[in-house]
Amino acid sequence: MAAATVDDILSDLPLGFASLILRPSRAESPIERFLIVDADDETSDGGAAFVLLIGVRGRSALPALRRLVKNPPLVLAVKGSPGELWEAEELLRAAGTGLLLVDPAADWDRLLSIAKDRITPRSYQREVLTLLEEDLFAIAQTTARLTSSHVVIEDAANKVLAYSTVTNDIDELRKASILARRGPRKYELLLKDLGAYRELHRTRLPVRVPARPQDGLRERVAITLFAGERIMGYIWLQETGDGFGADVDYVLTGSAARVSAELIRYRNQQSVHMREDRIARILSGPAEAAASAHSEKIPADRPSALILLGMSASQAQEDDAALKHGELANLASIHAAAYKASAIVGQFNGDTAVIVPGLQSANAEAGLRSLAEAIVRDAGKHLGISPFAAVGPIAPDLLSIHSVTAKTEALLGCMRRSGTASVAAVGDFEVDILFHEAVENFTASDFRHRSLWTLLRDDGELAETLRAYFDASLDVAECAQRMRMHKNTVYYRISKISRVTGLNFSNPRDSLVALLHLQEWAATHTKEHLGKK
Repeated sequence: MAAATVDDILSDLPLGFASLILRPSRAESPIERFLIVDADDETSDGGAAFVLLIGVRGRSALPALRRLVKNPPLVLAVKGSPGELWEAEELLRAAGTGLLLVDPAADWDRLLSIAKDRITPRSYQREVLTLLEEDLFAIAQTTARLTSSHVVIEDAANKVLAYSTVTNDIDELRKASILARRGPRKYELLLKDLGAYRELHRTRLPVRVPARPQDGLRERVAITLFAGERIMGYIWLQETGDGFGADVDYVLTGSAARVSAELIRYRNQQSVHMREDRIARILSGPAEAAASAHSEKIPADRPSALILLGMSASQAQEDDAALKHGELANLASIHAAAYKASAIVGQFNGDTAVIVPGLQSANAEAGLRSLAEAIVRDAGKHLGISPFAAVGPIAPDLLSIHSVTAKTEALLGCMRRSGTASVAAVGDFEVDILFHEAVENFTASDFRHRSLWTLLRDDGELAETLRAYFDASLDVAECAQRMRMHKNTVYYRISKISRVTGLNFSNPRDSLVALLHLQEWAATHTKEHLGKK
């Protein structure tokens, strides 16, 4: 029977489905069973149970609650809104029972299914095994790309679980392993005689196994997959050309962390919905982040960071964009795991998000930049894409990381628009972010300077001149040179615009008004121009 807690169940629920408004006094205690209780039931043996109170909601649930607290359950789920249940909250607090407030429109069957999966897990399912194999093959392939090697992932009994694409550069041991899904006995004994397994069991670091041409073996690097002190398996890298690169140990360490996490999840028989992305939940607010942190044993009280990775607009439109998107997430997960084993990688609003919890201090930006640069560099080298990596501000702890999401998204947007930096922090684009936000707020308003807006809309020649004048930082000579016209012509046009609109461009306030209008006009003008092509 699984030792599920209320945080485990809460971490599985869809966003907005329910909220834990009262934690049980025994929050760490495992939930041993679940009960469905009708409002008319006289008694119920609550004990260490998760109870779903059906048939009533809001204040009408109070009579049933008074009966239930005679033998209080660990957690009680009831439908309603916070304002309706303040009396119930006081009653349950005194009994030490947690209160899970379920949205009135939510489906009880969904909650029941999630609770059952956590409290009474299913046996191994073929669909879970299939998903596991897909993940392991993807990790093997990504690792092979990053290290220019052939990769095989084995379990503790040397059964082959996954491997990278087969090439002509693999030796007889690797061919035999893939065909039989297990290493031949004579080679296993040879590796043992060489001391490879003894060294692998002694350390958590990568282990080198030199080539033995006389036995048909190429050079290898391997690492053991641990879950605590328990050995889960091994990852073997066989060199395929000029030997291993300098960063092979770093990449292999990250791959091992990723594979170990997948094997542990599978061994724990977690259901399919547990594989859903945790990123959105952690970024939704402190309560959800706390539940996820507790359930996944993630440090929540130290500084945490968010990195967003996104492809350019043109790359996002390519035919293989979806494939590249998944490959980027796999690559990022390996680098992130090597940087911090507790890092979480997933999808967020169409981009790849990396949450790095448990930082040693709030002065970790340099290390996070290095992580982002490594991901971007290898994405270009091995995936043929050039993503942008936005390193968000460091949050004081995981529970407040949702507060940096908007700034990080704004940073990634500015990077995409400028195209000048592949890795950046907020400080690098602070002015751009603020200006874009001002333009967006202006665009959302219905109020416009009537004469200026009419001029921009109706006189393209004057509009282009005014835009070039601002692009040249109000320098007439520079504007004339860019537009290939005489300075007097620029003077005449700018004077005419000023006379028609009543705006004085030497006044900072008037210049700001004109600049905001120009930004909106330029965006509209570009769309219309593209539409005519």
